[in-house]
Formats: sequence, structure tokens, C-alpha cells
Amino acid sequence: MDNAFLAEPGFEYRDEYIDFYEEWLASGESIVPWVVSREPSDFEGMLQFLRQNEKGEGIPEDWVPSSTYWLVAENKRVIGAVNIRHRLNEKLLQSGGHIGYGIRPAERQKGYASLLLSLALEKAKELGITKALVACDDWNGASEKTILKNGGVPDASFTEEDGNIVKRFWIET
Repeated sequence: MDNAFLAEPGFEYRDEYIDFYEEWLASGESIVPWVVSREPSDFEGMLQFLRQNEKGEGIPEDWVPSSTYWLVAENKRVIGAVNIRHRLNEKLLQSGGHIGYGIRPAERQKGYASLLLSLALEKAKELGITKALVACDDWNGASEKTILKNGGVPDASFTEEDGNIVKRFWIET
């Protein structure tokens, strides 16, 4: 685990990323962060989409620019993904936060989520984010522990229209 690192999405990880994506699909779980749910059969198109998001080009009016990174092991196995929003809009302030992250099902409970969030906080700091908002669903105790382990300070929770409760935490970068 110590040798895992954040990588910019690139064609050299194509096969491993598709394996990561397919494992998550097969699990039947919701895919997080949202960018992972983008079907990667047009891999170059997906990479272009991620590059455009980072520059804020061609994104819907109510979106913000975001940077995506993959947590990769030495053998190029894609273990997780993180999406860092460069700023917050009202929706992100309520329930999305600056950072959304996820670990592939087979690699959970191995400490990767804490590593991924820690590395993402460093990237957020490089983007000029001094205080990052990180959120998780109330039922997701594992994510809450990860956020707290990385210095999360609880803020008021937010209840979405469907009744889902989102816990919100601020972390100094």
C-alpha cells in the first residue's frame, strides 16, 4: 500500500482502469466519485472529457471545474479514484464537497481510502483550497472514519430531498 500513488488519468492505465470500472459495475454498488460512472469504451474520449473538466471547458453551467486522479499501485493496478472540485457551488456546499473519492470493492478495508484522501488533500492545497469540504452519506461509517482520520471537523449535516442525510466535514489542507 505504501507504494500507491496518485496518477493523472492516462492511456498507459487503460486496461487496469477498465478492469477497475468493470469490477465496480459487477458489484452492483453506486459508483463514486461520479466521474468513474462514465463508460470507458471510448477511452481517449473519456480522457479528453476529464481534461476538459479540469479546464472548465464545455461543462454544464451549474458545474465547477474539477481534477480527477487515480490511485495506482506499483503494478499499475487502479485501486481508486478521486475527483477534486476547484470551488463550491450551492449544491456542492450542501452535499458534494470539494472531494469525492472511491476505492474498488476488492481493495477496501486495506487503508487505501485514507491514503487516497490524504493525497487528494495535498492536491487540493496545490489548487489553492485551504479548507476542503468532504461529505459522506450518514450510513457510510467507513467513509466517516476515513474523513475523521484525515482531520475532518464535523459541520451541520444536510438532508437531501429524498431524505438521505449527508454528513459534512471541513479539513484544513
